[in-house]
Amino acid sequence: MSLTYQLTLSREAIKYLKKQERSVVLRISQVLNGLLIQPPIGDIKPLKGKKGQLRWRTGPYRTIFEIDHNEKIIYILTIDNRGDVYK
Repeated sequence: MSLTYQLTLSREAIKYLKKQERSVVLRISQVLNGLLIQPPIGDIKPLKGKKGQLRWRTGPYRTIFEIDHNEKIIYILTIDNRGDVYK
């Protein structure tokens, strides 16, 4: 397992995290740290109709992201509740 990947959060993801309670932020940050382990382990699936985008399910929350293996960067596109993230 390699920890050489870097996380980049979108403004939308940062804005969502700032609005959440500390317990939610801690739970999601554990997921984000889990993404740094390659290959990531968890409930990860590709999004249909969104080439290259993946989603990680954590309870009622979804993290939508892309991985650039050449640059070793994980782009966190959005984090939101299950009902709102796919809109």
